[in-house]
Amino acid sequence: MAQNHLGFQETYRVVNEGFEITNDKLDLIQTAIQALKINPLTAPLQMATTVVTGGAQMYQTNQGFQRTYREIEAVKQALLSSVATLQATTAVIGVGTAAGVVLSGVNLWQTLKLREDVKQLRLEVREGFLDLKQALKDQSAEIIQHIDEVAHDIKFEQHRLVLIRAYGLFTQALQRFQLALKIQDTQRRNAEIDAARGMLYQALADYTNPGLLAEVCGAGRLRRLECAWAIDQAIITTYQVQNELSAVTDRLSHLQEKICQDLLNIIKLSNSETELDFLFPEITRIHTHDLAVLNSWQNHINWLQNLSPDEQQELANMETNQTETSENNQSSDIFSEPLEQLIYEDLKQKSHYPALRDQLNFLVKPTLRHNYETFISQKAKNTGLTAFANSNWQEIPDLTVANLYYYFQAKEKVKKETVV
Repeated sequence: MAQNHLGFQETYRVVNEGFEITNDKLDLIQTAIQALKINPLTAPLQMATTVVTGGAQMYQTNQGFQRTYREIEAVKQALLSSVATLQATTAVIGVGTAAGVVLSGVNLWQTLKLREDVKQLRLEVREGFLDLKQALKDQSAEIIQHIDEVAHDIKFEQHRLVLIRAYGLFTQALQRFQLALKIQDTQRRNAEIDAARGMLYQALADYTNPGLLAEVCGAGRLRRLECAWAIDQAIITTYQVQNELSAVTDRLSHLQEKICQDLLNIIKLSNSETELDFLFPEITRIHTHDLAVLNSWQNHINWLQNLSPDEQQELANMETNQTETSENNQSSDIFSEPLEQLIYEDLKQKSHYPALRDQLNFLVKPTLRHNYETFISQKAKNTGLTAFANSNWQEIPDLTVANLYYYFQAKEKVKKETVV
């Protein structure tokens, strides 16, 4: 994705074509993921760049346990940084409709920079929130004023208290989960992991509270659900360290489907160009980065399930001896404007709000294009534009499909008005 869409597809193909138990192949997988310069918003990069084989292998050797413990620590810190940053930005978005200039203060690029500041301890997290007036001091006076207004909003205060409780549960659950990994007795260890997972489910329920989600705009809902998706990944990790691989793959599949449906619902809530300016780059990042990591994770688990016990043992020994890979990849693109933002700015020059919103829908669910393609074919045939009537739609980009659809819609409207 960091290079171009074709480059992303090719690298992603390498990652997901299948795995062989050789050091060279494992190195290739990690190199391919690193080459993407993936920087997801909710999915810890360690899920894609490390290979955690599950409980059975994890506890076979002391070295294997130590490595897994370090990986879980890295995942924990990545999740905490992401959730704290995403949750903190809700204090800018507030409850109800947020102005465009306000959303620009916590857009994709600003959020990536804030998360890096949290990760590097340049910003302090308190109860899941940041001092945004300090963090965004270089932003416009209107944004700073809006932060004060949100802070005094009674409705947002009700939301904030729920989010504080949810973040507290989330952090306690991760700490309990990590501590459980130090317990030697298998039964007691699994009981503690089960208890930590129960706390994560409680936190998840707060972030996905339908009553609260109904009171926020599309941008606010996106940030709440991004927190929920991160917590869901923590839940999946608890199943993985218990070697419950069937549960892992089922929940990963469900999470990917849920993210896509959530994104479609959020796009439907978009009712202005300024809100789409916020949503388009971020949803594009989620689709091409976060979902790619989750899909790669699921493919790896599916592969693990097909290994024989001897192959699993061989893999466990191999991974114990592997050289640790760098985990410091997520900060690679915070100093330049994200590619998704640049692509969106280019699309805005060639399209308009309704068509751009439809293009975002096509990205999340490509089958939504079919009705548009049928409509264009029929209208093109009726107007003598046979080139479009007999098009190979796979070769036509979403931009063209959306623009053509509204072009023919406009022509049809003019025709009806002329008849009247």
